[in-house]
Amino acid sequence: MPDEVSAGRVVGIDLGTTNSLVAFMQGDSPVVIPGEDGDRLVPSVVAFTEDGFVVGNAARATLLTDSASAVYSAKRLMGRDLADIEEELKLFPFKLSEGLKPGEVLKLNVGGLSLTPPEISAYVLLQLKKNAERFFGAPVTKAVITVPAYFNDAQRQATKDAGRIAGLEVLRLVNEPTAAALAYGLDKQKDGLIAVYDFGGGTFDVSILKLHEGIFEVIATNGDTHLGGDDIDNLLIAIALDDIAGDAELALAPDTLHSGETIQEIRKAVIEAKIALSTAESARLNVALPNGKGYTREISRPQFEQLTAGVIARTAAPCKQALRDAGITPDQIDEVVLVGGSTRIPAVRALVDDLFQLTPRGKKPHTDLNPDEVVALGAAVQAQILSGTASAATEDLLLLDVTPLSLGIEALGGVVSKIIQRNSTIPASATEHYTTGVDGQTNVAIHVLQGERELAKDCRSLARFDLKGIPPMMAGLPRIEVKFLIDANGILHVSAREQRSGQQAEIEVKPTYGLTDEQVEDMILSSFDNAEQDIEERQVIEAKNEAETILAAVEKGRKHDAWQQLTYDELTKIEVGVDELKASIIGGQYRTIRTAIERLDKATRRFAELMMDSTVSGAMKGKTMASAGESLGTAPTAPHPFAKADVDEEPEQTLDDPDKPKD
Repeated sequence: MPDEVSAGRVVGIDLGTTNSLVAFMQGDSPVVIPGEDGDRLVPSVVAFTEDGFVVGNAARATLLTDSASAVYSAKRLMGRDLADIEEELKLFPFKLSEGLKPGEVLKLNVGGLSLTPPEISAYVLLQLKKNAERFFGAPVTKAVITVPAYFNDAQRQATKDAGRIAGLEVLRLVNEPTAAALAYGLDKQKDGLIAVYDFGGGTFDVSILKLHEGIFEVIATNGDTHLGGDDIDNLLIAIALDDIAGDAELALAPDTLHSGETIQEIRKAVIEAKIALSTAESARLNVALPNGKGYTREISRPQFEQLTAGVIARTAAPCKQALRDAGITPDQIDEVVLVGGSTRIPAVRALVDDLFQLTPRGKKPHTDLNPDEVVALGAAVQAQILSGTASAATEDLLLLDVTPLSLGIEALGGVVSKIIQRNSTIPASATEHYTTGVDGQTNVAIHVLQGERELAKDCRSLARFDLKGIPPMMAGLPRIEVKFLIDANGILHVSAREQRSGQQAEIEVKPTYGLTDEQVEDMILSSFDNAEQDIEERQVIEAKNEAETILAAVEKGRKHDAWQQLTYDELTKIEVGVDELKASIIGGQYRTIRTAIERLDKATRRFAELMMDSTVSGAMKGKTMASAGESLGTAPTAPHPFAKADVDEEPEQTLDDPDKPKD
């Protein structure tokens, strides 16, 4: 190889559910590196034998003879919890380690070893690393790895962990549709709006990008992290199992029927039939059973399309949502790029044609680039950009990706204060300022959230941390700066700093792997479904917060000298206003609370004027105007107070929403 191929080279890796690839830039073109057997696709299957581990086609063969020693589709398990995969385990040959508790990282028993999904994926990455090192004749230690655009923080962290275990420094995690767009843009050298429809083995993503003069800007993304070709396979496997169980002539015992080896024989036949039906009008399932008999079933393409229609139709909603988020209509899309082996299915291409109105506009989906390879090719482009050795073809390219879900903190009353909105370009940072609502408050609890709903209970909890050691001050005087930073990998860092004292705390958000995919995938949809109810609840909460603050201020004001200067009528109006406001809080009606707040505010205006006059008079007594001004100082800007948290020892508070409207 030429001198440019050195130990410092950065490779691009597509770590897929079904197949994985490694690629690099050869001159101005990305190229996939073949494996030891000459095949560019490395099946994402790992097996353990007496001689060690094997990956790829050799491991796939082990699935048919010793399924307990092999594992596949580990990507579907990345960042997931036991409850997420109970149904899926029925069709997987591998078993979970004993003693797993909810929220723990999954561990699988494979070949006598107890392995986490990141460790299994690391074996696949290690094989790709070996393939590249053999090809280059030099060590490879750095890589760009692609992930589904809708992977959550736990899944991204798990992918980075897999890279580290394999001895790779992961320079960047790139969203798969974005990588495909890089490869497409480099291939076509065109400007315009493109949609990348990525239907792979285990995940589905769609991204809308704007290509202009070498800038690849993602403007919206959506997807389903638990939808892919595996779901079609599992559907057909379940049908075959029912057929065999109901055929008395086959006489197969239930334990034998559901053994790992039998299921893998069926899975192999199902995949072959699925592939055949992409070009043929019919295909035959042929399965050799352990008792020497065989199961055969003819499947026509119309039958196949009818059976799989539900799975394929699930890709439509994310596409429509991505278009809405981007603020465009289907006819504005200049090109649709198909990614992933599942896009070879004719029914999938028909759905894409209909979704993006291609045929009426005289267009077709872009299939010039191999859908199995295009993500790896794009990863190679980004790898060269990050390596600092960009060629003439890549030196002017710029990738602007987005975060798929909003990020914020829990505010007073359990509402969410969103700090970084979804579909914000990353890297991104945002800062909000807060204060305290309790005199002498020294601790603040910060609860970091991800999601689109208005209330914290409906969003995903990412992390909690405390800002301690705030000097005791009157409520409203501390000024607390909360800063969110999302790096280029989509990983979140949060810091909090009390600006007057300099006390600070920070955290890199490393969530547990126990999030169900349904929660992530439904976050945006549920935010729309429940938007009206969420906003109504939020209005009530914020109105109650304001009412409680006003009542506390009135109660404190009773001790002020100005209280004695009020007339009987003024005092009566204030007391009536207080009673009405307390009653409105109990009633919980937003408009009633707002009306009571306004009445009490009107009733206490003269009292507030008397208090101000008294304060100014006291400050100026015996002083010049200049010295009085110095003693008064600068009035603190007080955003909004924290709410009390339930703690056993010292007061600890959560944040209130900054700069909320006052109606």
